[in-house]
Amino acid sequence: MDPRDRAVELFHRVAASVPAYGAFLKSQDVDAGRVRTFDDFVRLPLTTKDNYTRRYPLPELCRDGMVGDMIAVSSGSTGTPSFWARSAADEQVIAERFEQIFRDAFGAAERRTLAVVCFALGTWVGGLFTLACCRHLAARGYPITCVAPGGDKREILRVIPELAPHFDQVVLLGYPPFLKDVVDAGVAEGVPWADYSIKLVTAGEVFSEQWRTLVAERAGMADPALDTASLYGTADAGVLGNETPLSIRVRRFLAENPEVAKELFGESRLPTLVQYDPHVRFFEEHDGTLLFSGDNGIPLVRYHIADEGGLIPHDRMLAFLRENGFRPTGDGPALPFAYVFGRSHFTVSYYGANVYPENISVGLEQPEVNALVTGKFVLEVAEDEERDRRLAVTVELAPGVRGSDETVRLVGHSVLAQLRRLNSEFAAYVPPARQLPAVRLRETGDPEYFPPGAKHRYTRG
Repeated sequence: MDPRDRAVELFHRVAASVPAYGAFLKSQDVDAGRVRTFDDFVRLPLTTKDNYTRRYPLPELCRDGMVGDMIAVSSGSTGTPSFWARSAADEQVIAERFEQIFRDAFGAAERRTLAVVCFALGTWVGGLFTLACCRHLAARGYPITCVAPGGDKREILRVIPELAPHFDQVVLLGYPPFLKDVVDAGVAEGVPWADYSIKLVTAGEVFSEQWRTLVAERAGMADPALDTASLYGTADAGVLGNETPLSIRVRRFLAENPEVAKELFGESRLPTLVQYDPHVRFFEEHDGTLLFSGDNGIPLVRYHIADEGGLIPHDRMLAFLRENGFRPTGDGPALPFAYVFGRSHFTVSYYGANVYPENISVGLEQPEVNALVTGKFVLEVAEDEERDRRLAVTVELAPGVRGSDETVRLVGHSVLAQLRRLNSEFAAYVPPARQLPAVRLRETGDPEYFPPGAKHRYTRG
């Protein structure tokens, strides 16, 4: 079936079986019976967290008003929890994305594989869902064994040397900066990564190809395009797309040819580049951002996730690359590409946790620091020469206040205390040693960060 026809079919199924969506359509004066073609479908109103998932009770958002067999938790636009229903059927569908990686890139059908889940465990979205998907692959006959130390670096480095010699390869699944911390700590402790045929599956953040190359070298990988893969997912709907050997080779070419990348993406920054199955997650572009429709624990139709990005058909991508002198290799289905810059205008992603400007503001409003600063700041994730990432907060000093080491200390600890209090993902995902932000002080009206009269942006991508 044409993916567009399948999207129309999904719409009718959701309209008939999900109480909240039926009520939403009624509030928008939409008659579901009049939606017959894809042209009708693309005129349907967008759903968002504000106008849909936060507006209706959780059971009403689910099929037949029945909550699934599991709840996952994520933070919303201000760090408050959002709850997402899950079911085993959802996991089976998402497991296909993991299967594509494990089968096509890692050769896991023929290799005994130890899958080490390094995402945070608990109510948060990533860890338990990843563990379930890996176990589904084992149930399908793949010789995969799972272990789930979560975000405990010491436990990860304890179990891998004990278990790895019994397997042909070891796959670490986690957030990019945390996996780099694990690899670096292992190098320092003499862990023979190269002996274990290490692979990485990452999610949650855009990273550079220089980062991929560096981590691959330290982990003793032979080919980053076959030994690494990034997932593009959301708490709302699980994994939407994934890197493939083809998409990685394309991205590495574009990283070396920024002028070609800018022509393709319209930006000088390099997005995450994945392939997706339009029969399972139907994407649309909308004013430079992405919409998707998919059947989940909470089925979603034309859902606006606010991620900046776009779509490129498979044939058009290969034709563009040929025009620019590159013919990438990579077997696999001819799936379309999605590129994703993320929500850089509103949040930054650090160790997989969304860090929100609102969290930082509260830290600057505390009694011990509010007389020292104006409350304006710029939040960003900076990368040093070692390709380690650090949360950085550049803060505008109050008029007449001079910066000092004591001010840096007070601001840093006040911001950290509020981040830990307000943002459960930050507290759970980010290793304690990496939580204290790097505070940089600037005078009032600093022309680079706080130009007078200009509209202020609190984040930098």
